[in-house]
Formats: sequence, C-alpha cells, structure tokens
Amino acid sequence: MYEPLYIKTYKSGLLEEKIEKAYKILKNCTLCPRECKVNRLEGEKGICRTGRLPIISSYFPHFGEEDPLVGTNGSGTIFISYCNLLCMYCQNYEISHLGEGKETPIEEFAKMMISLQIIGCHNINIVTPTHIVPQLLEALKIAIEGGLRIPLVYNTSGYEKVETLRILEGVVDIYMPDFKYWDKDVAKRYSKAPDYPEVAREALKEMHRQVGDLKINNRGIAEKGLLVRHLVLPHGLAGTRNVMEFIANEISPNTYVNIMAQYRPCGKAHKDDYLNRRITSEEYQKAVQDALDVGLKRLDRREGQRRLLIWSFP
Repeated sequence: MYEPLYIKTYKSGLLEEKIEKAYKILKNCTLCPRECKVNRLEGEKGICRTGRLPIISSYFPHFGEEDPLVGTNGSGTIFISYCNLLCMYCQNYEISHLGEGKETPIEEFAKMMISLQIIGCHNINIVTPTHIVPQLLEALKIAIEGGLRIPLVYNTSGYEKVETLRILEGVVDIYMPDFKYWDKDVAKRYSKAPDYPEVAREALKEMHRQVGDLKINNRGIAEKGLLVRHLVLPHGLAGTRNVMEFIANEISPNTYVNIMAQYRPCGKAHKDDYLNRRITSEEYQKAVQDALDVGLKRLDRREGQRRLLIWSFP
C-alpha cells in the first residue's frame, strides 16, 4: 500500500521545519511570483486578499476530476478562496475573484482532510493552494496526527515560485498544475501576468523533478507524480502546440495530460472579442492532435462517473 511522502517528512521532523520556514515568508510575503511583500501575519493583504487564516469555499468528494484521481469514491477536494493569478475568464470566478467562502481555523482545515478520508476519498485535493502554503502545511501536520494517510494533490494554476515549491518537496504526492498560456502578451491580457509562461515552465520542471511521471496503481488510482492540465481557449490563444512540445521535450513524453474542453465565457470574458464564445469541436480536436503529434499519449479520457456532492459553508 502506498505511503504518502508527507509521512516520512513528518516522522523525520522536517515538516515542522518547513512550516516554520513557510510562515516566515508571510511576514513580507513573497510566496508567489506577485511578491506583494505585505505582512500577512498582521492581517495585511495583497493580490490574494488573504491574511493569516485561509479562506475556504467548500469541500467535497469530487467526481468531475481526472479519472485517476476520482476512482470509485471521488477526489477529496477542498476549494481555497481567492487566487494569486486571477484570470479574467476563471471558471470558478465566484471563488477566485469574489472570495466566496469564510476564514477557517487551521484545526478545522485539518478536520476537513480527515473527514474526506473517512468517507473513502482517494486523495486530498487542494484547489488554488499557492497563497496558503504555510497554512496548508500546518493543517497537514494536525491531520497526519489525526490519522491522514492518503496522497496530497496540489491543484494549481502553475503560477508558482520554485523557491516555494522546494519547501513542498517531500510533502506533495501529486502536482496538478495548469499550463495556461505560451505567449506572454496573452498572459498579460487575461491574467495580468506577462511572466506566466516563463514561470510556469520552471515550475513544471521543479514539480517533475520532485515527483516524476504520474504513477497509477493496479486499481487505476494515481498515487504520485505530475499531472498537467491545459484549458483550450478560443482562437488558439493558449498556444497549445507550443505547450505540448515543451511538455514532451522538456518535461517527459510520458507526462499525463488533461486537455480540457470545458471553456465557457465566465467572469468578464463575455466582454472580450476573443473569449466571448465557447471553443469549437474543431479547436478541441486540433489541440488533442497537437499533443499526439509531439508524442504525448497519456491523455485523460474522462471516462469516470460525473457526480458532484458539495458540502458548502452556511
């Protein structure tokens, strides 16, 4: 039976050191590439609009994620409110931009993880964790002491600092980053992050260095490794061919990739001439063919059940 990486790190005492190191960053916050340099321990807030405590929207067994995460009992998903990237078309706009959710004590955060394990979820899937890395580590320690023993999934936009990712080495079992854009001008227009392509490339390299290609057990459940998501945008704005070539040539041709077709004009996208429609079937099929042409064959088939049970805060 697979033992999550964080168990060994906890037993060695390194987890405590990582928690301390991560919290020190919050005094002059440079957790992410935005580097707002506010004192979040004193309640100051930057781009992510989050102070000392995490803000959590909901937690639930998710049956809409990738098949190796969902299995039969779902992925134990915890949605963190707000985000450090803030794409104008975000599919979870109410959570990432409007901050739907509530400040949550660390002990309660830990209890969410335990409760998801108790009902049989195959993993703990933290959505947009970038801006709450210290709080995640602290909650994880409490959860481990409460019996947590399932893989930890770090579900991110890909806008990550390598220095922060290194704190997570030996803690995260499955990295699940997006690779959103290849072109810096597109990244600037839609996420106000012209450095996104370069940052994401370095982040994916670091993630793969830590956990390698995605390993799936004989029950079809992911245990450890890298899983990359890529949302196809209208008019080829995501630069899919270049993204797929980078993954195949500079990460690994054995990378598990989910080429996502669910784009729709959310948030402020309806006001943009290029994003105000869904993608066409031809655009999606071209994206898939681009991946196959460069040698990527581990593409998510989305064959699992698609049910959703949400536990939201009152």
